Amino acid sequence: MGKVILHSAVTVNAAYEAPSPEQWLELDSDSRDANLGQLTLADAMLLGRKTYEGLAATWPNLGGVPGMETFAKRINSMPKYVASRTLSAPLEWNATLLEGDLTESVAKVKENNTLWVSGCGEFAQELAQCSLIDEYWFGVHPHVWPTGPRFFDGFGPLRLELMSSTQYKSGVVVLRYRPANG
Repeated sequence: MGKVILHSAVTVNAAYEAPSPEQWLELDSDSRDANLGQLTLADAMLLGRKTYEGLAATWPNLGGVPGMETFAKRINSMPKYVASRTLSAPLEWNATLLEGDLTESVAKVKENNTLWVSGCGEFAQELAQCSLIDEYWFGVHPHVWPTGPRFFDGFGPLRLELMSSTQYKSGVVVLRYRPANG
């Protein structure tokens, strides 16, 4: 059986859009290579409508951008499963629309796939509230940001168990958690 892994870059205080990540994302070759390695562990991406539309408008154009080629090749070629109440099939960008109950449709796709969830928006929070996330991987960037949405605002309680932590030269720390049993 596969699993659902949520992966997100956040500030120390868990802001994830605040107001534009370019102002707080710390990128170095070590953490970038680790992110690519983490992405290769997944069989497919699991996306909500907003993330799907944003990524589908961006990633197909990044294949020729220096430093992004390998990421773009991986992301563009991966199967994508999209949960949406407003989109209709067929979808573009190697994507399949999930239909019916979210818990049932994710469980069915997860039977044979490790699914990668990108971001911390509404869809990620819905997955968390439905206990569908098996692992939380946060790339914590060394900034505290005063504005913007935060992943855990209005959510919880949820007890997490630390699986691992890795620090990079940039000050980024990747924290891997799983929901604690009981």
